Amino acid sequence: MKITYHGHSCVQVSHGEKSVIIDPFLTGNSLAKVKPEDIEVQYVLLTHAHGDHLGDTLTIAKRNNATIVATHELATYMSWQGANVHPMNLGGAYTFDFGTVKMTQAFHSSSIVLEDERKIIYGGMPGGFLITMGDKTLYHLGDTGLFGDLKLIGDRNRIDVAFVPIGDNFTMGPEDALQASEWVGAALTVPVHYDTFPVIKQNPEAFVRSLEGKGLKGKVMNPGEELEI
Repeated sequence: MKITYHGHSCVQVSHGEKSVIIDPFLTGNSLAKVKPEDIEVQYVLLTHAHGDHLGDTLTIAKRNNATIVATHELATYMSWQGANVHPMNLGGAYTFDFGTVKMTQAFHSSSIVLEDERKIIYGGMPGGFLITMGDKTLYHLGDTGLFGDLKLIGDRNRIDVAFVPIGDNFTMGPEDALQASEWVGAALTVPVHYDTFPVIKQNPEAFVRSLEGKGLKGKVMNPGEELEI
């Protein structure tokens, strides 16, 4: 499994000839090192509908003839925009041609905000993704606060790498993210969803040190950095 981090919560995962991207917020993300037209994938996975996760989904999906995987409500909305979609919901799993995806719960919100119209469109429940490609499993927690079933998810799955939000304000902060990481128990934990905006400024190196203090392995990935597991 090859993993590329594109900043914020955007993670691209590849195995063999197949590649998927999660929450492709690139345009407007000052930390991203790539543009939407640089991305070549067969699938786009969306944890929820907020603009800093929905991002460049339509541009990437249409250019690549890729399939968008999201909750039923969000997938339906994206199909109305002319995209190929595969709807899912929390707790459900499906085996695609690249591997298996299971959608987990997350405690957050999910909506599309139309500023000009002062309208908010419900985007379905927020979630996370357990993705198995080859013999490796990646867990993208999505945007979430701390909740006890993270321990259950960790107990029931052998997770090779977990992407955990640490930004605070909109998601878990570092202290809650440390507890979440203990419960998930991944072989490697990578912090995400920080520094993109002033309100979520954090010290990822300090978070990794706190992981090491608990006997966990952590890594700070810089935007554009690749990792093979």
